[in-house]
Amino acid sequence: MRKRAKNRGPGSPRQPRCGAKFPNDLRSLGYPNRPIRKEKPLSKLTLAQANKIIEGALANARQLKIKPLAVAVLDEGGHIKSVQREDDASMFRVDVAIGKAWASVGMGTSSRVLLGRAKENPQFFGALAVTAQGKFLPQTGAVLIKDKDGTILGAAGASGGTGDEDEAACMAGIAAAGLVSG
Repeated sequence: MRKRAKNRGPGSPRQPRCGAKFPNDLRSLGYPNRPIRKEKPLSKLTLAQANKIIEGALANARQLKIKPLAVAVLDEGGHIKSVQREDDASMFRVDVAIGKAWASVGMGTSSRVLLGRAKENPQFFGALAVTAQGKFLPQTGAVLIKDKDGTILGAAGASGGTGDEDEAACMAGIAAAGLVSG
């Protein structure tokens, strides 16, 4: 069996098989030892904010005497941040609230706008629902959550009242958390 010379030629641990030579780090190429581009830190929706949104939405619903609700808050990637279902809310409420919020954050607009678009283009929105494996629900009752600069942080969706009542509860919750609905 032939022995290979240490650290020489293609295939050795220090050099790629193609024979090209790469520096050990980017500093040897003149890059500074810091990030090349300074980026604005991303705003993130916190669990405390999500819980405050739900608390405000449910308080608004009780004040307006809306039927028992489920309220879901999703982050900008459509993942559940927080969800609550009031006593006596039916078993489907959580899934419907999540579906409304998921559609809203996924399309970057309120579910009220999506409902209008769905009426104009039902085949496309039917295909979206299938593609999203049933999670996409373009019905009034969800709004985007934005920071003061307009950055989308997620969406809040509710189910239990009418679409208008669900939407109003979400908007009240977002305002109670010091954020902007959109």
